[in-house]
Amino acid sequence: MTKLNSNEKISGGPYTEDWLPIKQILNGMIQLDDGSYVTGVKVAPKNIFILDQGAQNATIYNIRNLYNSIDFEFWLLIADRPVDIDVYLSQLQLMYNNAQNGAIRKIIMQDINKANMFMSAEYNVVDTEYYILFKEKRMEIVQKKLHNLISGLATAGLQSTQTSNNDLRMILDNFLNGGEQTPFGTVM
Repeated sequence: MTKLNSNEKISGGPYTEDWLPIKQILNGMIQLDDGSYVTGVKVAPKNIFILDQGAQNATIYNIRNLYNSIDFEFWLLIADRPVDIDVYLSQLQLMYNNAQNGAIRKIIMQDINKANMFMSAEYNVVDTEYYILFKEKRMEIVQKKLHNLISGLATAGLQSTQTSNNDLRMILDNFLNGGEQTPFGTVM
């Protein structure tokens, strides 16, 4: 069996990478072929409906002010990321193996079964993640826009961080694969 070099194609068909203008993903940014960068912030979800009415109104008012202050093109994205509870299941299995009391073992086994049930294809458990992305050519303006977004979201009571390489790969994978979960991920 012959081994393919990293730049050899398996068949003559077109590949997604052939038409994507992506040069690389580095430092939480997608560098495009034209030298511009796509980056942004990942916003931690917050359930404002558990807050009192005044806090809800203040949060909505501050988010409205942030959106109205943004003077550049941006994209709001909502992406689902599959939940990985393998570490949690491993910890439960260790607890089950170490438990001496039969009642405790039964309770732990119920938790293991419930976790396995949620991970089945029937439930398709995902984390919903929120992003504000933008495109910019100049690095100093990228940093300024990131700072303004993060501080504006903090004023609204929302936590945010710059997107990571992993976040950007997951977003690309979601869009390129139509939301279908794939075992191999996006190839760059």
